[in-house]
Amino acid sequence: MDKTAPVGGKEDLIAYLAAGGKPRENWLIGTEHEKFGFDVKTLKPLAYDGVPGIRAMMEGLRRFGWEPVYEGENVIALTQDGASISLEPGGQLELSGAPLKNVHQTCDEVNAHLEQVRTVAEEIGAAFLGLGFQPKWRLEETPVMPKGRYRIMRAYMPTRGGKGLDMMFRSCTVQVNLDFADEADMVRKFRTSLALQPVATALFANSPFVDGRPAGALSYRSLVWEDTDPDRCGMLPFVFEDGFGFERYVDYALDVPMYFVYRDGRYIDASGQSFRDFLAGKLPALPGEKPTLKDWDDHLTTLFPEVRMKQFLEMRGADSGPWRRLCALPAFWVGLLYDDQALDEAWDLVRHWSLEDRLRLRREVPLQALNTPAPDGGSLRDLARRVLEISLGGLRRRRQVGGCGNDEGLFLEALRTIVDTGKTPAEHLLELYHGRWGGSVDPVFREFAY
Repeated sequence: MDKTAPVGGKEDLIAYLAAGGKPRENWLIGTEHEKFGFDVKTLKPLAYDGVPGIRAMMEGLRRFGWEPVYEGENVIALTQDGASISLEPGGQLELSGAPLKNVHQTCDEVNAHLEQVRTVAEEIGAAFLGLGFQPKWRLEETPVMPKGRYRIMRAYMPTRGGKGLDMMFRSCTVQVNLDFADEADMVRKFRTSLALQPVATALFANSPFVDGRPAGALSYRSLVWEDTDPDRCGMLPFVFEDGFGFERYVDYALDVPMYFVYRDGRYIDASGQSFRDFLAGKLPALPGEKPTLKDWDDHLTTLFPEVRMKQFLEMRGADSGPWRRLCALPAFWVGLLYDDQALDEAWDLVRHWSLEDRLRLRREVPLQALNTPAPDGGSLRDLARRVLEISLGGLRRRRQVGGCGNDEGLFLEALRTIVDTGKTPAEHLLELYHGRWGGSVDPVFREFAY
């Protein structure tokens, strides 16, 4: 598809999503994760300029073959072989991994990236931390990265929710992007993964602190999304309604207000304006001009539901964490969604849940994680154990073996330990805070840095 050609109408937007369909043998895995950089001497965040700083990190990483992407005079991303390293609003460093065939390759990519980051960071006096929410720095202490789209979002976010800026500047996630075969396969995967997203949130809960003290939640990152922007976040009830498909998602996306349009190297503020008006050539920010498919793709990136569709599906419910759990997240979802038997079994677990069941889990899991009551009785811990069994079965049937002779089920071990002990990463951090750390979050920077 030519992304630069003007869009003729809604049917082109539907066709764009449908064009993501691929035969099973071409399904790939794309893993993304974010992390907080900090000065090892002061524990302060990394500003863009200065040493240690984000610009110095980006320049240092170029020795490993990464090519710079500029916005004006500033390096704002690096690219290499289908992967990219980019900047989130508060200086969080994100790896958007290349699309790969199996979780072994994905984990190799994650490990190589973190080794490169650690090498450069040590040279400049920095380090990086994987948590779902910044445990120490207040919002006003957090630097702002020099990217035009963030200027627009920063002005618009507070008009739609109380914690949008916290989401932008102080949160970190790990997510996986997965393919679908066709519309019917997309619908099955979307419904199943959206219903089970709170299970992932519970298993990966790793953000119990805010402003240097307990936040009253186990996944404060997930709680923040509840008060970010009701237009573009949440559990998308329409996904479970009869007739859901590409067209219904396009209608939803068209009704989400825009942020910007990118033209000639700059971001034009279109915040709050309608993509439907854009289709009609009546966008106030660009009167008389119609969108391209690139504009549509940009707009889709400004939607933040728990599962997001572009030409693939993005699983968005998990807090960032240490090396092992960065590999566990793609394994968890690949096992559930890339094997037909596993997908059927997972859908059977949730297909009878009501809208209120799904919304209640979304509300309560950030606070209680695995202790949340499950819709069918028992706790979410019981449900998570069953979901992990299904995922493990799917991974074993894939028969993707790594260099040591293990299948992809190896990467679920960290999650199985969480279920077996009943203790999420966040609860472990809180025990340290109230015990050996003596009521301080500072040790997390030393003990949990990459």
